[in-house]
Amino acid sequence: MTPDKASVALVVPLYNEEALTHILVREIETFRRDRPEIQEILLIDDGSRDDTFRNLVALTDGLDGYVLVRFSRNFGHQLAVTAGLDLVTANAAVIMDADLQDPLEVAGRMIDTWREGYDVVYGIRRERGGMSFTERWTARVFYRVFRRFSGIDAPLDAGDFRLVSRRVMDAWKDLSEQQPYVRGLIAWLGFNQTGIEYDRPARVAGTSKYPMVKRLQLALDGLASFSAQPLRLAVRLGLLVSAGSVFGLLWVLVTKYVLGTAITGWASLIFVGFFFGGVQLFFLGVVGSYVARVYDEVKGRPRYVVQEIRTSRSHGAEQNGNDVVGEDRTGEQGI
Repeated sequence: MTPDKASVALVVPLYNEEALTHILVREIETFRRDRPEIQEILLIDDGSRDDTFRNLVALTDGLDGYVLVRFSRNFGHQLAVTAGLDLVTANAAVIMDADLQDPLEVAGRMIDTWREGYDVVYGIRRERGGMSFTERWTARVFYRVFRRFSGIDAPLDAGDFRLVSRRVMDAWKDLSEQQPYVRGLIAWLGFNQTGIEYDRPARVAGTSKYPMVKRLQLALDGLASFSAQPLRLAVRLGLLVSAGSVFGLLWVLVTKYVLGTAITGWASLIFVGFFFGGVQLFFLGVVGSYVARVYDEVKGRPRYVVQEIRTSRSHGAEQNGNDVVGEDRTGEQGI
């Protein structure tokens, strides 16, 4: 099917977003009036502890095209996106956040650009509404560090907000990472990609579910998924410290036995010992993080578990109370 006649899906993860569910559904319905190609909306509840899913069920009752997916627990934003991409049946999908910081009008521009023949159209953030200077600065630094060390041509200042074509989604299903880093993996897949600049507004309601600690964890997961540079850095630093220690020992011996001067300063040596002990523990943690990722991969557990799927009229009969497992490689439904 050609892009001008193809259907498009929206993939929207949610976690404890009961305060904005009514705004989200209202804005999506308004957007669809001018975009008849939007025929599928997947709302993935990532194990919310509030009334997010109940609100979505009530708000979408009688509306066409909605697929409500409820995880059995909180598996994380990246796996919620993964589940959405696994379940999409449309010819393209737009991944966006529920807080509408990813504007729907920009999603429309992505669809228009996709029709020009692109497989991936990602959003490039010019301004970041609702973020502090520290958050903006660390985000900019991370994207550049990731691009430098990952070895892939990842776009700068681009989050998960993007459109992906059907062949990208088909290739995505062949990926088996237990901890997928969505924006990195889509960049790694390649295909014909381009970006659209936009200003990211503040949240329409509620509070961010991605505090600095979670963002840091996501950044570390992204680096560990695509780069062995931290391990190489540990090796290089270890060689450098070893070489420095050898030269230091030679200097002590020369000073004592050639110049006849004894070296004092045990306190400074103790602090130096503590410093390098800390460095060793840090890089032991780096190695441990890689080992933990390998351990997660070899266990072979499903990446996510779906507790319930509810579909609206255009998607057939409603499903209630079914425990559905997203399989490791394809995300197909099975017990």
